Amino acid sequence: MSRPLDSLDRRILAELQRDGRLTHQELSERVGLSPTPCARRLRQLQDEGYITGYAALVDEARMGFGFSVFVSVKLDRQVDDQLVNFERAILACPEVVECWLMTGNRDYLLRVAVSGLEEFERFLTGRLTKVPGVASLESSIPIRRVKGRQSRLV
Repeated sequence: MSRPLDSLDRRILAELQRDGRLTHQELSERVGLSPTPCARRLRQLQDEGYITGYAALVDEARMGFGFSVFVSVKLDRQVDDQLVNFERAILACPEVVECWLMTGNRDYLLRVAVSGLEEFERFLTGRLTKVPGVASLESSIPIRRVKGRQSRLV
């Protein structure tokens, strides 16, 4: 069982979300704790699963994939084998950067990152519509991101 987080733990998490490359010294200075207890808290946050890993945030637009499309997918039947098969097919699509199993009138919500409408059309007609069990799709193109975070901390 994990202990409840206090304000210092939350500050450590917030600082690491801003910059995961901070040294122990820099992190301790930012949160107002000496390096050894700060490192101990950081290790404890990792051991308890609050920190699940470290990664670089890559700019999709600079990579040539600055066009996102949200696609709602409805399957013809929501049974276990069909869900597994759909998810397996989606895992093989590099264009799909997020996939959520949903409640409501749609089964999945995808975020597709592509270079533009032409690539999205190729992905849609060449791959997504050919996944067995897909009954219908609805695409939405976002205008701009209003808010985006890695994780909620408070």
